[in-house]
Amino acid sequence: MTAGRPRAGRPDLGEVRAGLPEELGSAVDSFERHLAAERGLSVHTVRGYVADVVSLLSRVAEVAGDAGLRGLDLSVLREWLSAQHSAGVSRSTLARRTASARAFTAWAFKAGLLPADPGPRLAVPSRPRRLPPVLRADQAGEAMSASASGAEQGDPVALRDHAVVEVLYATGVRVAELCGLDIGDVDRERRVLRVIGKGDKERVVPFGLPADAALDRWLHSGRPKLLRESSNTALFLGVRGGRLDPRAVRRTVHDAVGAVGGAPDLGPHGLRHSAATHLLEGGADLRSVQELLGHATLATTQLYTHVTVERLKAIHDRTHPRS
Repeated sequence: MTAGRPRAGRPDLGEVRAGLPEELGSAVDSFERHLAAERGLSVHTVRGYVADVVSLLSRVAEVAGDAGLRGLDLSVLREWLSAQHSAGVSRSTLARRTASARAFTAWAFKAGLLPADPGPRLAVPSRPRRLPPVLRADQAGEAMSASASGAEQGDPVALRDHAVVEVLYATGVRVAELCGLDIGDVDRERRVLRVIGKGDKERVVPFGLPADAALDRWLHSGRPKLLRESSNTALFLGVRGGRLDPRAVRRTVHDAVGAVGGAPDLGPHGLRHSAATHLLEGGADLRSVQELLGHATLATTQLYTHVTVERLKAIHDRTHPRS
């Protein structure tokens, strides 16, 4: 598929946005600035919210007429979601779009653009709780070893890639958090990272000796060979000397995990899931894992307890004489 083109049968977001009445288009622009500047959401998240709101407001423009944004009420919200449900949109997507709509109506009410907020009365479709695929501890070790063997010749990109997978698995940081790290965020003496997470929240995450050794080789033998400007403070660099792109991280993880026979196909978030699962299996408490991963609520971290229970059940089924 050619980059930048909408999928067949789907309206072009830019065209739909440009076609909104001036009042609605201005509301979208202000909401987008609010998400990026005040809530500190990632570019990807902001794009998703805006796409959902543009879809909603295009429907408002159709049914509300001259009422404009003040025609956005509970009936319009329900009709908008119902139409998508009838079109076969998945439950998880409906849940996301409901969340986007509720965030928009809450903001619009506070901004004085709506006389009341209909969002809280909009039911949120429940998302199916699917257990994330994870590596076994031995598979994670094999993936790290495969990456280390690729770095044995001292190629700077291979050294970087090995440090990337070691740090991801050791810390469970998100890919955006990893790419945003600067050299000054690494405390080698204490073996901790200073991570800026969602909502610009800062946390400190420890890492072990294997990750420290991989970082040492990258910083002393790899990074200087890719560095183009001495003022660049990024911890991980791309082949052109700029800050490492998340897409390159995803390729790196896929390559490392793909070298392990029988391992599930995982990206960086899969290593995050694996790190959380292995911490809990090793005896870490939920609160500690929540803090390490930067989860806003304990409920998110509790998902990993289901993973470990499922593994225990599988072991029981295979090994217990009365399973």
